[in-house]
Amino acid sequence: IAAIKDTAEIGGWLRMPEIRRLLPADVQFAKFLWERPSKGTEVAALFALKSNRDNVPRISGDVVSDARDQFDQFNRPAVGMDMNVKGAKEWEKLTNEANLNNTGIAIVLDNKVYTAPGVTTVGGISGGSSEITGTFTVNETKDIANVLRAGKLPASAEIIDSFVVGPSLGQEAIDSGFMSFVIAMIFVLIWMIFYYGKAGIFADIALIFNIVLIFGVLASLGAVLTLPGIAGIVLTIGMSVDANVLIFERIKEELAKGKGKGQAIADGFANALSSILDANITTGLTALILLVFGSGPIKGFATTLIIGILTSLFTAIFITRLLVDWYVSGKGRSLDFSTAITKNLFTNMDINFLSKRKVAYVLSFVLVAVGVFSLTTRGLDQGVDFVGGRNYQIRFVDPVNPTEITGELTEVFGSASVKTFGDANQIMVSTKYKVDVQGTEVDDEILNKLYTALQTYLPDGTTYEDFIPGGTNGDVGVLKYRKVGPTIADDIKQNAVWAIVGSLAVVFLYILLRFRKWQYSLGAVAAVFHDVLFVLGIFSLTSNIMPFNMEIDQAFIAAILTVIGYSLNDTVVVFDRIREMVNERGWKGGANINNALNSTLSRTLNTSLTTLVVLLSIFIFGGETLRGFMFAMIVGVVVGTYSSLFIATPVMFDTLKKKVLKEGK
Repeated sequence: IAAIKDTAEIGGWLRMPEIRRLLPADVQFAKFLWERPSKGTEVAALFALKSNRDNVPRISGDVVSDARDQFDQFNRPAVGMDMNVKGAKEWEKLTNEANLNNTGIAIVLDNKVYTAPGVTTVGGISGGSSEITGTFTVNETKDIANVLRAGKLPASAEIIDSFVVGPSLGQEAIDSGFMSFVIAMIFVLIWMIFYYGKAGIFADIALIFNIVLIFGVLASLGAVLTLPGIAGIVLTIGMSVDANVLIFERIKEELAKGKGKGQAIADGFANALSSILDANITTGLTALILLVFGSGPIKGFATTLIIGILTSLFTAIFITRLLVDWYVSGKGRSLDFSTAITKNLFTNMDINFLSKRKVAYVLSFVLVAVGVFSLTTRGLDQGVDFVGGRNYQIRFVDPVNPTEITGELTEVFGSASVKTFGDANQIMVSTKYKVDVQGTEVDDEILNKLYTALQTYLPDGTTYEDFIPGGTNGDVGVLKYRKVGPTIADDIKQNAVWAIVGSLAVVFLYILLRFRKWQYSLGAVAAVFHDVLFVLGIFSLTSNIMPFNMEIDQAFIAAILTVIGYSLNDTVVVFDRIREMVNERGWKGGANINNALNSTLSRTLNTSLTTLVVLLSIFIFGGETLRGFMFAMIVGVVVGTYSSLFIATPVMFDTLKKKVLKEGK
């Protein structure tokens, strides 16, 4: 029997040949396993298990036909077990040997001994039916029965992806995340009132109602909010604001034509509906593809986004309309869709976007080429999600030198990467040490090695219990750790690629069907490729410069997917206005393309600004874990706004150029 905290170290000793030689002859070649400790206990028993020549159990769980919790003849909790014919014969031999030698038979699952009862039946247990008795509780007999039934599975459970967060860091993340979200929402609410006056109040009510609906649906589904989930909510906020901005801008256009308030509101909602639906459907199709091909966190992003799209459509089309109609129906009420400051802002804009497209092409080509060159030479800083291994976020009292710690941990683990993580007293340790080995013993062993190697950097008196996640001193030691097996890392890579390629293909087809010209699809996909390559290039170029973590992990993939969704949303709104103007007035040599871009400029900048404010707030106040993730989204929103104006539309125009000039009127 040993303390649980010492089991990993003892296990390491027992694997050493020089220690094995000191053991009694009958256990030198035994397999040593620890018992599964009961809740609340601090010690565990060590068992020496004898196996066959192949070092595997003489009887495996597949011979168990049934197992159940029951009560024995003295009404004590017990476990009943039945075996098939083949198992019953071997069981009789095994139990006879155990009875003669006065040894026990261990019941093992995932390298943990659940119980090791002795055999009281002389001559062994025949017939294949057995009863396991002892000082069990009812819950313990249920556990053992479940273990025996689980043994019939063709393979034991392996932990291929685990993530442990200490309570201290978890609470910090909750506090910082909540504060950043509140700050961002306050700014967005104030901005909508500043820009649209009373109408902005109704948009704010619809936005708040939308957020409440999203959280309500997520809560009813029992969902857990993760970084990708936050990304989905951020994109939803942008789309919700965008829908209201589209509606209000169209109402302002109708009012400028001299229509009455009631008619202008009705026509504004009707004319904005096409753009809102197209933008949300393209993003929704992307989310559905991600739901099919994505892994766990990516599915979370897709689920949140799909819920957000549905609630955004409902709140913008119905709640905002209900509030606006209710207000204007009252006697003597006047509803303006601007303020004194914003009344003529972005009106009568006359920017010739198409004339600047060649400059934009050259600028984009140079920037993307530099990024691609960096990607091929420097690559990306891939996290454990893509290469497998373990990550440990560790906090100290005083600042530490990552280079110095790297040298010390390399001696222990063979190879290790150590980076400053946020403040100078925090580091992120990455290692592939025994990443293929399963079992909690390895996790305990690595934590023990980390504790021993870093003990000189910890305050005097810091124990192992203080150091591990959830330890007694939550401010110092391991705040969180992550393990990803090599198999799941490969799966994550493949799923991420298929998800992105699949979403682009589906969006290409939808835009082709909706706009009836492949040139629109080409423009949208070209803009998305431009944006994704730009973000990847920025991460490759600046990963060693930025003072925050820029590893490529599943959260980064969620950020890239958000950029794709945002870029598509922006581009489709512009394309929808181009189609409308061209259908009404013709191409006019491309003049109406410029008119469409100018008419949507207020909406483009408004949506981009509100989304950026949300992202910047989370980037600044949301904590170190979110910074790299938010940085990718900030870069993506900026470049996505640029590409919808200077890449997507110009590419569409140039591929349609002959037709446009031919039909110019």
